[in-house]
Amino acid sequence: MLFSDLLRTATLGVTVNKGRSLLTMLGIIIGVGAVVLMTGVGRSMESVILGQIDVLGPKTLALWPGKSGPEGGAAALQSDFDAIKMGDVQALTELSTIADIAPIMFVPGEARYGRERTNPRVVGSTPEYYSSQNIEVVQGRFHDAEDERARRAVAVIGPDIVDDLFYGGSALGKRIDIGDKIYTVIGVLKPVGTQFFQNVDDRIIIPFSVAQSITQRDYLDMVTFQAVGSTQIAQQDVESLLRQRHRIVPPEGDDPAENDDFLVRTAQQAQDILGAVSLGLTLFITMVAGISLVVGGIGIMNIMLVAVSERTREIGLRKAIGAKGRDILYQFLIESVYVTLIGGAIGVSIGLFLSYIVSLIVRDFLVRYTFTVSLGSIIVALCMAAGTGLIFGIYPAKRASQLSPIEALRYE
Repeated sequence: MLFSDLLRTATLGVTVNKGRSLLTMLGIIIGVGAVVLMTGVGRSMESVILGQIDVLGPKTLALWPGKSGPEGGAAALQSDFDAIKMGDVQALTELSTIADIAPIMFVPGEARYGRERTNPRVVGSTPEYYSSQNIEVVQGRFHDAEDERARRAVAVIGPDIVDDLFYGGSALGKRIDIGDKIYTVIGVLKPVGTQFFQNVDDRIIIPFSVAQSITQRDYLDMVTFQAVGSTQIAQQDVESLLRQRHRIVPPEGDDPAENDDFLVRTAQQAQDILGAVSLGLTLFITMVAGISLVVGGIGIMNIMLVAVSERTREIGLRKAIGAKGRDILYQFLIESVYVTLIGGAIGVSIGLFLSYIVSLIVRDFLVRYTFTVSLGSIIVALCMAAGTGLIFGIYPAKRASQLSPIEALRYE
């Protein structure tokens, strides 16, 4: 029997009962659609993370007090050796392996201009903060060393603050209230969007000396700096210096940071952590999608067994006029694969459509999020669908091919 005849017969067998065929495909559609969707979202998130690392720079490092990193805070620390202080920063400047050291204090306060109000993230830091974080302005200037020495009440604001307080109009030279103090806007930051899932376009940067006078504390919320040469060596030097200053004795175990009361992370480490989380979520959803494919395959096997039962006389007639067992086997196998491939194609289309919808929604929160199509995932998903049809179609097809033509013709 010619392959074209087998294909024509299989097409007729699938299309003769469209409703049942569609229900049979449902598990395949869900499984393949989930694979394409999650792979596309995973690739898009990976590009976002890589883009954020590119913005910060691969040699960026950050230092936090305590062991909880960004979730901690200097305000909750009491002991002299529980926090990062200005004395630590002064000691860090002596290291030749790091540069652009920027102490950071977060200042609470609502920002106001006339009747407009917003709740920004107010960052008090030195001019090194801009170079350490690769920050750019689109209007005006950064605050400088003279602003620091004179403790001038100046502010560099993010684009979201411009939208909230000035409706996107000119902000340079305007005076805004932050807490109980009035600041003059001297610069507007370039839009960046989200960095490590935090919106950085709603921040206001003020001189560190001003932040110190407001908070009246020597404890820091964070320190950023750039590695000179190897980031690994820079991280080791910083950790070694702080352990010496904080009188920390490293344990004899495998983890030398177990007793540390601070946390140092490189941009690459942050990328690895976020990448591992993204990969884990993608693999988990793919596993769930694989379960859907298995369930769909069981459904296909059941339907094909029903089809064999319904078409027993047809099988007997074909064998009576000369069809061989392998012709019947190939016919039902092709029908099974045909159903899964059609379901796979529909699932791919739905997965791509949902990925695009997700990109439109997430783009409002992650500026660098783009709709990404993974050709490899589409090919893998279709191969998985075809393989499912092939595996779960073997038993019904083999059963059909082994029917006796005489008994099949007598079947009622």
